[in-house]
Amino acid sequence: MAHKPRLGIQGPVVAWQDSWAGDASDLVMRTGTGSVCPSQDPKPEPAAFLNILKELHADFYVHHVIPGFEGDSSVLEDVARAGLDICLGNEYGNINGPWVEGTNRYDVPDEMIVEAGHIGRCIGLLYDEPEHLQINAGQYRKDGWFPHWGSTEGLRLEAARNKVEHAVHSRVEHVRSVLMNAELNNVSIPLISEQVFPTQFHTLAKAGMDLCPKIMKESFQSLQLSTALGAAKQYGRAMWVCADLWGPDTGEWFTRFHGFPGHSPQEFESALKLGYLMGPTHLFTENIDVLLKHTGSGFEKTEFGEVWKQFTGQFVPEHPLTWDHSQADPDIVIIHSDDSNYGQNERLFGSSELVGSAASQSVFQIWHLLSRGTIPAHGSCMHIPGYSFPRHELKREVPLEQFPLANGYPCKDENRIHPLFYPVNNVLVYDEQVSAERLGQPKLIVAGGSSLSSDTLAAVIQRANDGSVVVIADWLLPASLPKEWLSSGKRGRGLWIVTHDFLEGRVREAVEPFLGKDSCWMQRFGTTEVRMSPKDSRGFTLEFELYGTGGHLIGAN
Repeated sequence: MAHKPRLGIQGPVVAWQDSWAGDASDLVMRTGTGSVCPSQDPKPEPAAFLNILKELHADFYVHHVIPGFEGDSSVLEDVARAGLDICLGNEYGNINGPWVEGTNRYDVPDEMIVEAGHIGRCIGLLYDEPEHLQINAGQYRKDGWFPHWGSTEGLRLEAARNKVEHAVHSRVEHVRSVLMNAELNNVSIPLISEQVFPTQFHTLAKAGMDLCPKIMKESFQSLQLSTALGAAKQYGRAMWVCADLWGPDTGEWFTRFHGFPGHSPQEFESALKLGYLMGPTHLFTENIDVLLKHTGSGFEKTEFGEVWKQFTGQFVPEHPLTWDHSQADPDIVIIHSDDSNYGQNERLFGSSELVGSAASQSVFQIWHLLSRGTIPAHGSCMHIPGYSFPRHELKREVPLEQFPLANGYPCKDENRIHPLFYPVNNVLVYDEQVSAERLGQPKLIVAGGSSLSSDTLAAVIQRANDGSVVVIADWLLPASLPKEWLSSGKRGRGLWIVTHDFLEGRVREAVEPFLGKDSCWMQRFGTTEVRMSPKDSRGFTLEFELYGTGGHLIGAN
């Protein structure tokens, strides 16, 4: 059966004022840069703004609620009247407040949720980078340490994880009860976790949130998507994808702000295709500012707007999907506890006392191994030692009042740091609670992280007996296990390798047959393999090929 992801666009942050709030939108910080950014273009009226969304083939609009304007229902009514859906985001409230007591989190008020439910076109409540704001609680709120889902001080790692899970679950249930109390029993408005770091996907999915990995940004794409796909599959959640134009690089392209966009038009084109081919339920871009300029005579598309228009108007219709994200079928499974560590090795789940142990860091070794060394062995995104962002030079050299830059800011190709391509061969990530049924029959299982449930350990042992190769950290094996499972060797029809170091020679030798080619990143959905290869020397752009049952080519771009 055909599957078509819903396509959306997020509203402006620096280009022009919000079409409904007007001047008030210039009084709040609409970006996470720590300053109010004056709008650069004249404000479009609501009708003109909604018309351009439809011209750009948007099915929905991502609208971040401006604190103080929650009672204004005109945006909900206008969007619905235009035949579009709307997703309500909390980013501006996270940045400016008001915050839920004891947190740095802004929740869309109940009254607005009810109003959205009555109008009937609200498809979700988007929580902007909740994993980031749980770990890095001082990002926006400066009057104390208030993690996004509440304090975890004094708790051990498992208890901290459980507290976050329970807080999220309570919020999910609260929104459900608000709708039911308003006699909107048939209305569902899910909570969506839009994430820049590949941590807490499993915790938040288990608690009831749908998932939205950001691609581009400062991510290692294959790691980010394999983790989100695994969490969505394990917990049966919808998966959105956000193609986030904010990023680390600069170049000779239209630039609204330092880091915005931090990716080339060519990378953007590849990222949109990448996100689409993962079969998400929804795909949107952040933000519209980069796609368009607004002048006294109307809207003009930038080179990024042309990419979006070609993608939505030509690529999507010409490449219908016969799969969705829930059909991801791995050959390699990584199992690791969700320790909320992305490489800074501190503030796990927002606790100043919890640090990243060697066990929690082992997942970085695993990714280094499975990506043939292209993903670093000390972190899972670019916010770790070893990365210098070209956008920082742009911020130092160009004052705010000179933006936008029609021709961008030059950067030598060798100084750009954000390629899309990191080769991994059909990997999904599950957490330490994955069931035997969900685990399936992968060819290779690699288990690390700080903990493993007894039921999952039993399932992994059974898979080794059934014929899988299993590489497992020695600290995950209780002394009460039968002696033969505490050491390496053949087990049943499979192979059992116990290690203290995922990069040691015997582990590398055992996994080599499963790694695929260093020129290919593959993800399989049902009977279709999506194969991606670098289109340029460093993999900033991608070539895509689709292969069906029996390995025959069924499509390419």
